[in-house]
Amino acid sequence: MTVSFELDGQPFLALNGGPDFTFNEAIPLLVDCEDQSEVDYFWDTLGEGGEPGPCGWIKDKYGLSWQIVPTVLIADPNAEKGQAAMKTMLSMGKLDVGKLKRAHAAA
Repeated sequence: MTVSFELDGQPFLALNGGPDFTFNEAIPLLVDCEDQSEVDYFWDTLGEGGEPGPCGWIKDKYGLSWQIVPTVLIADPNAEKGQAAMKTMLSMGKLDVGKLKRAHAAA
């Protein structure tokens, strides 16, 4: 009824919740990516048989939610630049690192 596993050094324990407790957006996993090629890889791999969503979110074929995020979005102390990147991100499905960087730089 349980399984233990590790992702990037982080231990996890999963329970078989049966039909009453299914995956939903309340338990997402975050994937930090260094560049667009990593965003593309994880988006395509995790999304195979799944469902794309907004703002870098994607559900895999099992219904587990993932957010594929480039590290360029790590909080910036400059509120204007952070808000410009966030506004741009809100209009995307799969995140485009180049567009996010341009929005950040233009603010």
